Amino acid sequence: MKVLLSAYQCGPGMGSVSQIGWEWYSRMSQRAQVTLVTHVRNRECLTKAGAPLPGSEVIYIDTEWFAGPVYRMAGRLFPKSEHAVFLISSADFFVYDGAVVNQLRKRRGEWDIVHAVTPVSPIASTRLHRLGAPLIVGPWNGGLNSPTTFPEIMGQDSAWVYRIRSVGRLFDRLFQCSKKAALILTANKATDNSIPAQAKTLRMSENGVDLNLFQPGDTPLRTPRDPLRLLFVGRLIPAKGVGMLLEAVATVRREIPLEVTIIGDGPVRAELERENGERKLEDIVRFLGARPLPEVARFMREAHVFCLPCVRESGGAVLMESLACGVPILAVNYGGPAEIVDDEVGRPLSPEGRAQLVRDLVAALRDIAANPADWRQKGEAGYRRALAEYGWDARMDTAYGIYRGLAGGQSIHG
Repeated sequence: MKVLLSAYQCGPGMGSVSQIGWEWYSRMSQRAQVTLVTHVRNRECLTKAGAPLPGSEVIYIDTEWFAGPVYRMAGRLFPKSEHAVFLISSADFFVYDGAVVNQLRKRRGEWDIVHAVTPVSPIASTRLHRLGAPLIVGPWNGGLNSPTTFPEIMGQDSAWVYRIRSVGRLFDRLFQCSKKAALILTANKATDNSIPAQAKTLRMSENGVDLNLFQPGDTPLRTPRDPLRLLFVGRLIPAKGVGMLLEAVATVRREIPLEVTIIGDGPVRAELERENGERKLEDIVRFLGARPLPEVARFMREAHVFCLPCVRESGGAVLMESLACGVPILAVNYGGPAEIVDDEVGRPLSPEGRAQLVRDLVAALRDIAANPADWRQKGEAGYRRALAEYGWDARMDTAYGIYRGLAGGQSIHG
């Protein structure tokens, strides 16, 4: 089967969305004859990773003349809000997409399936249906409304800029992406609600787990004398809620021995490190910055609990990775985490404002400290779920079956 895979973001270790593009390209290339079309900014990373992979072709599209100035302008306007920068910078996708169609028009009909896999946002309407093969888009993950219960955090995150998403709907009507796509893969309920009702959709999470990398360790059951090892992994932006985690840790540090590891970087890192010092937590909380995936996996295997107090999270790749390592999770019961974390594998935290979320965190940390065997069972349940639902290879087998069905004229949706 010949597959044209458009992955605007694509490359290992370049962020979660780029990792999604890489996983689809690298794993689907083992199952089909893949032509990858991607942005030229990914060339160096992909080349280091061995692209083009055997039996595949890579086509690079250069729109840096537009993308660079737009990104720099957005960064100056919104220094703390990476999501706002992303939304404004996403204008380049439409320039890229038009260039792809123009460059590949002469090869129309060459592929059995065309799949636009990244970006994963519903605002990324593509014109690739013009190349004459059945078009799949997604898995899309977006359409999540901003919570109204954390106004101070969303204000820092310039949430008002999120309204620019409505422009994406205009492009969708103009390009007829939802109408012409043979199938739209959707990650969650919010995404389902954000696209036209007549579109053909099928539920599939945009994220997956490399089960060879993320797997349980042999950490012994924690005793009352052992420090409770708590891990956070993510970009340090206001919406991730790390300040609330620090507040909860400061509340319980005199009663529970703790070791808190924060992996990630971002525009509010210096601000969080100052807060950490003001709360006198430097002896138990360490900021390690960004780390490669193998190191992240090692820290996960060593943790007793993973905490993601993010108040606006559409996806949850890091949560799936934590489950694959057999580590229970504390996460806000909103957006993507609400569809991954339940009482079987961790504890959902209240989305009803900062004070209640911090109280939930404090109560959960006390419970973990008092009942380590119960939380070990939650981690084991999470591992079983990850094996059954989240592995990348199983996901690619499903996707290849979808490709074959659509190429054979079947109508696939649910």
